[in-house]
Amino acid sequence: MPTLQADPAAGLRDDRAGRWAPWWVLAYVAMWPLPGIAETVLGLGALYAAARMVVRRLQRRPHLLSPAAWALTSILFLGYWLPQAFSAVDAIDPAASWTKAAAGLRYLPFMWLVAIAVATPERRRLTLGGLALITGLWTLDALVQAVAGTSPWFWSLEQLKLAVSGHALCPAEEAVLADRLSGALGPCNLKFGQVLASLSPFLLLPLARRYGNPGWLLAAAALGCVLLLAGSRASWITFALVLAYSGMRQFGWKRLALLALLGTLGTAVLVASAPQLRERVVRTAMAWEGGDTGVDQALSGRARIWGAAVCMIEAHPVNGVGARGFRDAYPGCVAGQDDAVWGAEPALHAHQIVLEILAETGVLGLLLWLAAVAQAWRAWRYAPAGARERARPAMLALAVTVFPLNTHLAFYSAFWGGLTVLLAALFAGTLLARDPDESLPVR
Repeated sequence: MPTLQADPAAGLRDDRAGRWAPWWVLAYVAMWPLPGIAETVLGLGALYAAARMVVRRLQRRPHLLSPAAWALTSILFLGYWLPQAFSAVDAIDPAASWTKAAAGLRYLPFMWLVAIAVATPERRRLTLGGLALITGLWTLDALVQAVAGTSPWFWSLEQLKLAVSGHALCPAEEAVLADRLSGALGPCNLKFGQVLASLSPFLLLPLARRYGNPGWLLAAAALGCVLLLAGSRASWITFALVLAYSGMRQFGWKRLALLALLGTLGTAVLVASAPQLRERVVRTAMAWEGGDTGVDQALSGRARIWGAAVCMIEAHPVNGVGARGFRDAYPGCVAGQDDAVWGAEPALHAHQIVLEILAETGVLGLLLWLAAVAQAWRAWRYAPAGARERARPAMLALAVTVFPLNTHLAFYSAFWGGLTVLLAALFAGTLLARDPDESLPVR
């Protein structure tokens, strides 16, 4: 009588446990304009994933991730979280640092949930297609705002908030201070440019793959116009990297150079017609004409912040001042300096990923981050061509988000930290997913 053997891909085909993962991920991203609700979705998703994985292990049922995807997702989490834990040992504010490190544990099961959301072809199509749809809708919404002056997406959310609580999402007196296109996130949360630039590969690459050169050109033009008007120079660099990488693959360097020239001419026309955009270009140009003061003006006072970060690194080289302890250490590093550019308020973070890691988590933290990067690169290098192709949007989004030669939001904040671990888990999950017909064992 033949021996019956368990199907090694049964866990991947069992969608009863994993079918909700894509919807949880998409709900989290869609709720970014409402940070409190988004954090609630993340926390509940983490609890759900942890409970499901424990139950499946106790029941000795196949797991929903391949061993490689489970391992890489966990390694990337440790590269992000362990620096927080080590920095809390002698942090400037130990209670706050330990609380931050404890709260960061929720990212591990959440990253497993994200990896589960892209572990099978069906769930992968739903998750990545949903991200492309959200990115496209936010782009169209921002174009409407550029013409009409109001974001329909944010306006709808604000009307809902007024109906429920009687309070606006963004008070009118704060909204009028917004100096750039705010998009779906609203004028009280001016991170739209960085967010859209990080998500742009999920729209640009699929459109290029499906519709060829016209799809790439249409998506690049729409995203480019929105990001220019969003006014974040960090997002300009991020999107330029996306265009350079995808454009080289789509057109080759000669035709891409011609497109870059045409894009530059179009940008000049847009700058001439948008006073707020022109002001940012003029401010950037100060770096070449005003010495140290001009550079600091061009960087919106970040030169002073980076100097404070260096001060913290020198004082706490091993494990830093503590995750999110930058604001506490900042006043002591800039005492007696001119407040003309940045102002008297303390900076909340270093505005640069390498300096943030070194200042808040020290050399030890940087080594742990680099170890995680090395493992991600190794996984990419040895993955088969098909796996790299399906993971390319997530890989590009993660790479440009953590690109070190740029300015950044705070990677240890709840908002940007959540976005970063989401991209890391999407990368690990798509790269190391094992489809049912591959007949590989699962964890």
